[in-house]
Amino acid sequence: MSEHDMTFENQGGEGRPAEPDRPEEPEHLRLIAEIEDKWRRALADLDNARKRHARELAHQAEAERRRVCLAWLPVVDNLELAIEHAGDRDDPLVHGLRAVRDQAVALLQSLGFPRHDETGVPFDPLRHDVAGVVDDPAVEPGTVVTVLRPGYGDPPDRQLRPAAVLVSRKQE
Repeated sequence: MSEHDMTFENQGGEGRPAEPDRPEEPEHLRLIAEIEDKWRRALADLDNARKRHARELAHQAEAERRRVCLAWLPVVDNLELAIEHAGDRDDPLVHGLRAVRDQAVALLQSLGFPRHDETGVPFDPLRHDVAGVVDDPAVEPGTVVTVLRPGYGDPPDRQLRPAAVLVSRKQE
């Protein structure tokens, strides 16, 4: 019997050549494992890209919110000046100006930038810009005596601007 005949005998004589001892099977398993690994890495990369995009989108939305609020501050400041110049007049126009100012301040607060115009509080360099110092023996040194321009937001990350204030100084 020849080698060719033996090959057919190994398969029961069905007329096709015998398969070798399957050396490809471990290679197929290795390829499957490699493809599965690449697939899992691609899924992880996609998940990371999705999370990064969500973070960037939130950051961009916050930056745009901040930009719009900064653009509104001069409008609020001008409303404040108009109300200040009107004094204590009991005028419907002044009441309307106050209502618009209060609405603008409420809007800024709803967007995450609350107004800070407190007097009698300790000076905080993160919240206040000193516009000047005054002698006032009735208050502790380093206390905010007058707010010249209100601040908006909370330091350090969510502050549009610090309040401009007058601070009491130590008596000598």
